[in-house]
Amino acid sequence: MQHTFAICAYKESPYLEECIESLMAQEMKSEIIICTSTPNDYIKNMAEKYNIKLYINTGKSGITEDWNFAYSKTTTKYVTIAHQDDVYLPLYSKTMLDMMEKAKNPIIFFTDYYELRNGKKVHDTGLLKIKRLMLAPLKIKLFQRSKFIRRRILSMGSPICCPSVTFNKERFREPLFKNHFRTNEDWECWEILSRHKGTFVYSSTPLTCHRIHEGSETSAAIAETGRSSEDYEMFRKFWPKFIARLLVKQYGKSEKYNEL
Repeated sequence: MQHTFAICAYKESPYLEECIESLMAQEMKSEIIICTSTPNDYIKNMAEKYNIKLYINTGKSGITEDWNFAYSKTTTKYVTIAHQDDVYLPLYSKTMLDMMEKAKNPIIFFTDYYELRNGKKVHDTGLLKIKRLMLAPLKIKLFQRSKFIRRRILSMGSPICCPSVTFNKERFREPLFKNHFRTNEDWECWEILSRHKGTFVYSSTPLTCHRIHEGSETSAAIAETGRSSEDYEMFRKFWPKFIARLLVKQYGKSEKYNEL
């Protein structure tokens, strides 16, 4: 196989089994593993039920540490760090492999997505419309290879859906994520990768469903600390101070879309 879904499982998520079942139902089969830094009988039983290899992170734990650990346990060319609360549509793997294999020097693959709110797929929230508008230039294949275009998109925020991303492991070894942010660790990663020569392969077809719920790590992190300081630090990678401050004020309004 050329592709692995590495599920990052945390505590006892009631949505883990739904995530696993969506990966098992892919039209093109991929390897599936589960990684956790919070081992318990629930996760162990899920792994045994679906005959999935389980890896325990006994080192330092946290979002970036757990993602890097999961990434390190894969051996295939392409790797998707699957989020335990989210769902992958049946054509995700097939579409990803087709597009990555056709792309010139691919870096990452990612897709448009639905939100899952109270068990229902939502396609047209205000935030999703803004993200699609930001990513519209990447519908043009030539622009997918442009560092300038990629960085201009990221300079206005992070429209890339983290669970939808597949990495080309032949290009980037671990550790992939920096242990720096609480809410912007994925945006920081995209910014670093955007500097490299190659292709950001984008499918405008929604192939993932990102669950919005109060127990999610993103919701918890925003509720606990907010994110303005992290947003400012990211905007400063692209803009002078006064523009970064203006963008932070506007970008902070997007937090309301993560509420139920």
